[in-house]
Amino acid sequence: MIDLLRKYMSSFLASTNKAAWQVHSVLSKIGLCRTEKLLGRLYECPGCHQRWAVYNSCGDRHCPQCSGARRGDWTDRNAQLLLPGLTYFQVVFTLPDKLSWLILGNRRELYRLLFRSAWRAIKHEMHQQNIDPAALLVLHTWNQELQHHPHIHALVPGGGPSLNPDNDPCWVTARDATRPWRDKPSLVDHGTLGRTFRDTFVRGLGWLIRNQRLKLTEEWQQLHDPKILRRWLKSLKATDWNVFIEGPPRGKSDPQQVLKYLTRYMTGGPISNQRIAADEQGMVTFLARSKSKGKRKQPRRIKVAGAEFVRRWSLHVLPKGFTRSRCYGGYHGSRRKKYLETCRQLLSVQPSAAEPMTQADPPEDIAQLPATPKCPKCQLEMECVAHSARPSWRVLFQQGPKPTRSVNWQPTENALAHAPRTHLPRPDE
Repeated sequence: MIDLLRKYMSSFLASTNKAAWQVHSVLSKIGLCRTEKLLGRLYECPGCHQRWAVYNSCGDRHCPQCSGARRGDWTDRNAQLLLPGLTYFQVVFTLPDKLSWLILGNRRELYRLLFRSAWRAIKHEMHQQNIDPAALLVLHTWNQELQHHPHIHALVPGGGPSLNPDNDPCWVTARDATRPWRDKPSLVDHGTLGRTFRDTFVRGLGWLIRNQRLKLTEEWQQLHDPKILRRWLKSLKATDWNVFIEGPPRGKSDPQQVLKYLTRYMTGGPISNQRIAADEQGMVTFLARSKSKGKRKQPRRIKVAGAEFVRRWSLHVLPKGFTRSRCYGGYHGSRRKKYLETCRQLLSVQPSAAEPMTQADPPEDIAQLPATPKCPKCQLEMECVAHSARPSWRVLFQQGPKPTRSVNWQPTENALAHAPRTHLPRPDE
């Protein structure tokens, strides 16, 4: 993935003048990740005295070869929210494709509205059953073809404390959560949930437009006319929106697997190395899930130009500082401790058994560097003889002299030529 981005990012940027500054910044950082310009550590073998350099990483959350440890930390942290013996559901809220043009120009505002609308829909429907709800929400912005397709994955327990635990302390299970797996257990009615989500989002969207909080292109400036805006918002409500509720397979809930799935795309971008099939003559071929409903599903092969591949990948660069995962209700940081204690008391669960720490699988698409690399010739642990912190991006991106190196930073050409990739990314890579 990182080789493809570096190879075609120049042709992508040359073909368009509409790329956001955030996209320019992310691609520039990825181009320098683990290269000589970011400096790093210099190791020397105590046996043969050969030297190897391990360069610093960019640390950007969109980089395909960074942030593997951050994903594992996220999984371990959220695994503490899971209680044994409790059924969990995955709820997916999807926005209509007709809104993509508006969302791409107003990502921060409309992604935030998507989070709020999904949570308020869950909260409203769970309150109808006298349940104090909790939810972990994660934003995805792509489909299998890497096109813009914003949707929310929500991990929701199939029950919770009553809304008034002081007056009526009891555990309430969702009405349809305990149905036999053949009858498809459900958290709430998905049709009602979808309509609540749709109405909440459309109402918030109308407020943003009326208060001029969104950037509209010239052809859509007419939405500032109240009559045209009302007709357009009414058309959005004309059809049901797609909300999918996935219950536990065969009646057995395994929320750890859902967490691992959500963790996979927390950082690193929307596609991994395993889906890249070919890169030939300026065309990139990648695999996508089959749309066939048969038992044997052969993956589809999507072939696009290199610049188009980078363009699709760049559609999913988030605004600076935007949080991809959020906790609501009982899982919110201000309520989490008390809420989980209440759940354990009502379910008679001991704290030691209620906090499984699930270690995330190491990302296969990331080259994990050892803390202390070994010499490929002598198999001895090398010693760090020089260390240089990564220069600031302001220094790297500004016009002027290159950042100075450490005094002891002198890797030999022989070491650069023969060191393995996992220990030493070459400067031209």
